[in-house]
Amino acid sequence: MTDLIELEDSESLRLARLFLGRTVDLVIDRPYGSRHPRCGFRYLVNYGYVPLTRAPDGQELDGYFLGPSEPLAFARGRCVGIIHRWYDDDDKLLVVPSGSPVPDDAAIAEAVEFQETAGHYVIIGG
Repeated sequence: MTDLIELEDSESLRLARLFLGRTVDLVIDRPYGSRHPRCGFRYLVNYGYVPLTRAPDGQELDGYFLGPSEPLAFARGRCVGIIHRWYDDDDKLLVVPSGSPVPDDAAIAEAVEFQETAGHYVIIGG
């Protein structure tokens, strides 16, 4: 995982940094196995947002829940990293169930490849 110091700051990254290493609640609006409403790809992890936040895109801050392979409505876990996108200001939290080990970069990249394009982001660790 990349060290935060060497990255150019962005509004989304500044917001996401506040959650690193902390317990995070996610509302899962795109549960495991569901399809993206416009693009049609299938979510291979639970994906949601942190309530009462506001990201640069005008929506809540998004997060991947790298937990069980079953659809969830809510998730709570520890934020272990950030997907920092190079080409838009829409970073994503990486959240794991409390007590779970931190996945390595390869496992994270594999888990999010259904939505993230290799080479278009960096994984930042907490």
